[in-house]
Amino acid sequence: MTATTTDLPSAAAPPAAGRGFWASYGLAWARTPGSALYLLVAFVLAMVSVSLLWSLFWTGVGLLVLVIGLPLVVLTLFIARGFGLADRQLLRLTGLPPIGEPEWNRDKTAGGFWMTLTRSLRNPHYWVYLVHGAVVAPIVSTITFVVTTVWLSVSLGGLTYWFWSIFLPRGDRGEGEWGHYVSDAVPRLFGGWQSEQVEIVLYLVAGVLFTVTLPWVLGGLARAHHAIAEGMLGRWNSDDLAAEVRAEATARDAAVHAEDAALRRLERDIHDGPQQRLVRLQMDLAALERRAESGDADAAASLARDARAHAKAALDELRALSSGVAPPLLQDRGLAAALAAVSASTPLDVRTEIDPALDALVEPEIARTVYFTVAELLTNAVKHSGATGATVKAALRPQPADTLPMLDVWVVDNGRGGAAFVTGHGLEGLRQRMAGLRATLSLDSPVGGPTAVGAHIPIRPRVS
Repeated sequence: MTATTTDLPSAAAPPAAGRGFWASYGLAWARTPGSALYLLVAFVLAMVSVSLLWSLFWTGVGLLVLVIGLPLVVLTLFIARGFGLADRQLLRLTGLPPIGEPEWNRDKTAGGFWMTLTRSLRNPHYWVYLVHGAVVAPIVSTITFVVTTVWLSVSLGGLTYWFWSIFLPRGDRGEGEWGHYVSDAVPRLFGGWQSEQVEIVLYLVAGVLFTVTLPWVLGGLARAHHAIAEGMLGRWNSDDLAAEVRAEATARDAAVHAEDAALRRLERDIHDGPQQRLVRLQMDLAALERRAESGDADAAASLARDARAHAKAALDELRALSSGVAPPLLQDRGLAAALAAVSASTPLDVRTEIDPALDALVEPEIARTVYFTVAELLTNAVKHSGATGATVKAALRPQPADTLPMLDVWVVDNGRGGAAFVTGHGLEGLRQRMAGLRATLSLDSPVGGPTAVGAHIPIRPRVS
């Protein structure tokens, strides 16, 4: 067996220099078509939502004295959720960051038909979506729609006025033409110009100005919509807290279930293995005692040899079972040394790549689970895969500054493959143990091998 140590990835490169003006302006132009489409479609969506939501909501309120009123209000809240979801999806056209999904099912403990029916009434997100779809979105969309249509009209119309103005009917001086008023008011600039020429120049100047500012104006309007949607339709801090609590509860239940299954399995293995051996050893010793009293030395010696064989077998089985229990080496020298030791004790050619930085960051609970997982995976490789060699890798995966680092542990063997998660079997038990740490267990085991099992565990800051 050879042992090597992997190096941690180098520090992240510094962020790239900020974009220049023209690069930023080009990016704004690239987003302009999507922003324009969103601002136009959002107005139509807002007009539909305000009409439908107010009609349904007040109809439901008016019918609350009847049974039909409450379901109608609940239906209105779900429709408001649908309009909010549509608005969030349309915002993707603008190129702005996606908005997180709220927690819609916070209250999962209440049961019964009426508690389930009224669950949306107790969730503030539904009411905020209703206010957004029935009040905020129509007002904001109307304003942004007017500004958008004006800017698009002046931009496109001003730049092309020189072409389509020739098709407009022209009357006598003073009838419908305003270019001559401008030429008269500013003679030093337009003196001697024809009315049509003045109009074309002024429209062209306006078209250029509006076109140049179009990306900024439409981008600003889209960002206003995005800011409102992020505050009203997005994910709140309380949603993250609720998700964290639910994840912790799920992890705790998985850990309890995994520990219970592991204890039952250990009890069964002890009963079927060492306990039977010790019972047989007790019977052999009793027979040995009788033979010794009767003076039959040959029979006594034979029984002594059998008893010693049973004692050795029981000891071997106990040692095998203890591989799933954290050894003193894990507590004394840390996870890296314990993984190296369990790999060395496996009757396979095992290559290890273990990051020594694990010992300073990994909590004892995580270290015990990782050790148990690696030990059982190596045992499975010996018993079931027909492997002759394996690789054990354990390293920290660098993460962004605002997320927890990940511990990646891989056990790869060159056996026959075909492993799968089956309820009640070893790999499923390991997956449940990992769920107790809010971690995941991945499996890649095609028929014919190799088999690669990876544990991916979030590492919390270690408590001194």
